[in-house]
Amino acid sequence: MGDVSGRSVVLEGSEQGFATTRVDALLGWARKYSLFAYPFVTACCGMEFMALTSPRFDLARFGAEAPRFSPRQSDLLWVVGTISQRQAPVLKRIYEQMMEPKWVLAFGTCASSGGFYDNYTTVPGIDKVIPTDVYIPGCPPRPEAVLDGLMLLQDKIQTGSRRPGVVKPRFDPPQSVDGLVQLRRKAGDPIELLPELGMGPYAKQAGGDR
Repeated sequence: MGDVSGRSVVLEGSEQGFATTRVDALLGWARKYSLFAYPFVTACCGMEFMALTSPRFDLARFGAEAPRFSPRQSDLLWVVGTISQRQAPVLKRIYEQMMEPKWVLAFGTCASSGGFYDNYTTVPGIDKVIPTDVYIPGCPPRPEAVLDGLMLLQDKIQTGSRRPGVVKPRFDPPQSVDGLVQLRRKAGDPIELLPELGMGPYAKQAGGDR
């Protein structure tokens, strides 16, 4: 369930002991596994958010599966989708009504930077309205990327850091041919496809063999 920084002490002459830690470390450990989320869903990223909360990805293992549809009962604001200029005051009011300490997670490109809506009606990132802790790129982001962002937020809660964090993008298709070996045509010739790809020393080796 995580690590609480501290040390264990065993009493001499017995097998029983106790652990010591700081109060702030204990509170951080408890908060990271008891997030009460408020989903502010406005656009198509909502479908990916629904997929994230499905049993396949098991959001419950992070202690963040139970949504709270009252900001006064929430400490994690999921901003999912595009925020227009008319929605910005509503979003700010919801953030102000949330209990302290509170965190904000920007779900997708539109919430992070406005996405492809480069016009006067769209807010170019929710950080123009409210402070944001984690930005998750993608249109929409994959559930695996969102889980990376959630674990990044948990690390920030554990350490008490309030610096903004960005989930690093993943590359698809793979950057190396090793990730494409499952595409070979025959099981007996694993490098048959490589000359057609024209990538790296594998292609030269395959050309030399022929």
